[in-house]
Amino acid sequence: MIEHLQPRIIENKDWATLLFVVAFALVAITKSTYETRFSEFSKLIISDKYAKIYRDTSHLKGSFIVGLFFVQILSFSFFILLTLHIFGYASKTDWILYIQIATFLLYFILGKFLIEKIVATSFNIDEFVNLFNLQKATYRTYIGVLVLPFNAILFYYDNIPKIVPLVIIGIALCISLFSYFISIKTYQNIIIGKLFYFILYLCALEIAPYYFMYYWITKEVA
Repeated sequence: MIEHLQPRIIENKDWATLLFVVAFALVAITKSTYETRFSEFSKLIISDKYAKIYRDTSHLKGSFIVGLFFVQILSFSFFILLTLHIFGYASKTDWILYIQIATFLLYFILGKFLIEKIVATSFNIDEFVNLFNLQKATYRTYIGVLVLPFNAILFYYDNIPKIVPLVIIGIALCISLFSYFISIKTYQNIIIGKLFYFILYLCALEIAPYYFMYYWITKEVA
């Protein structure tokens, strides 16, 4: 009888639980520290009041954005890992892969930001790029915080339909497009004055990096 027993494989989820606790704790601390600002931030998708109030580029390096920046890295990394798991390409408890994804995202976002600053200085469009980056960082952070509780649910439940991550991706893309629309509408006077550089910037630094990243990921998975 003993010969027919199979060893039970226990997946270690402690590391994920710890990271979820850290992420939610950061959100809670930020909310309690910046109660009014966080309240306006939470309404970002239905109101542009936050974008109008906190449009000074100095906020890009403020503790509010920086604190939630780490939350979005944790959140997006979890979502990518869970999506790979749901589609059968990885295990959701693979913490080494999670670290690799988080490291890649961190360097990708920071590297892209640095390149944008260099290009902005070269094209003499520093003012616009700084404002644009603040708007993007705000909405990207918003998406990261929004996706975080869904990550927790998806991680601790099995047999998640493939349509679920696709719906979340679709909603995130809609919010991203909405943020671009708001940015263009808000800074249209600056854009019109430097239309050529804006189109060049958009193609080179907003479309091309994501296209090549998508191509690389799909090629690696295939």
